[in-house]
Amino acid sequence: MAREFQRGHKAKVGDLTAGTDLYVGVQISAPGLTFDISCFGLDADERLSDDQYFVFFNQPKSPEESIQLLGAQSGDTESFRVTLDRIPSHIRKLSFTATIDGAGQMSQIDPGYVRIVAGGEEVARYSFNGSEFSTERAVMLGDFYFKDVWRFAAVGQGFDGGLEALLKNFGGEVMEEEAPAAPQQPQSGAAPVSPRPHRPARRPRSAPRPHRHPPPRRRPLRRDSRRRPHPRPGPGARAERARGADDRRP
Repeated sequence: MAREFQRGHKAKVGDLTAGTDLYVGVQISAPGLTFDISCFGLDADERLSDDQYFVFFNQPKSPEESIQLLGAQSGDTESFRVTLDRIPSHIRKLSFTATIDGAGQMSQIDPGYVRIVAGGEEVARYSFNGSEFSTERAVMLGDFYFKDVWRFAAVGQGFDGGLEALLKNFGGEVMEEEAPAAPQQPQSGAAPVSPRPHRPARRPRSAPRPHRHPPPRRRPLRRDSRRRPHPRPGPGARAERARGADDRRP
């Protein structure tokens, strides 16, 4: 039977299951709202020092695949696979978050949950609802964190500013994609084409990486029709030319 967590409750993962290959499911919904559910891999100072460990819709797994975004399934709005014994030593916390994509606030959400499944059996669940929040647009739902051993905590902490506030809390910032170029006007007589909706990528910017100078460009070889190689005459051809010259002499 799954252990029920309340906000602020914590437990060792080893007390919940002996397994380290875990499924994390999140259920969150509200009429007319869309949510982005992500996992932040943080260092010992709870900072996003390596943006390769921000797992979200545009980056669905970490480099060694210890954290993977699986998508909606089994009644969950979003789900993850977490393999605790494969997480590198510089990552000490995994924070699972939900943010509203667009207008809205967390007080509007229906009853939801974060749950942990191991070996096909649900071992832990933290339930929440909109009455626990007010105008927040982002919320930290639950954490795995390492303190001698891996542990789980039900968090339920909200942020008014949405994703931007959440990223700043972790030491990152939003980098929006450049706006797409305006679509070309159709030629006369051609049917208009509707542009595809553009969704900007939200990717954090962590510590600056060292600048890499581009390799020197090689000048392309150009063919010159005025300088074409000609085969040199062989010994037989040279002897034949000499005999022809003797015949022409008076």
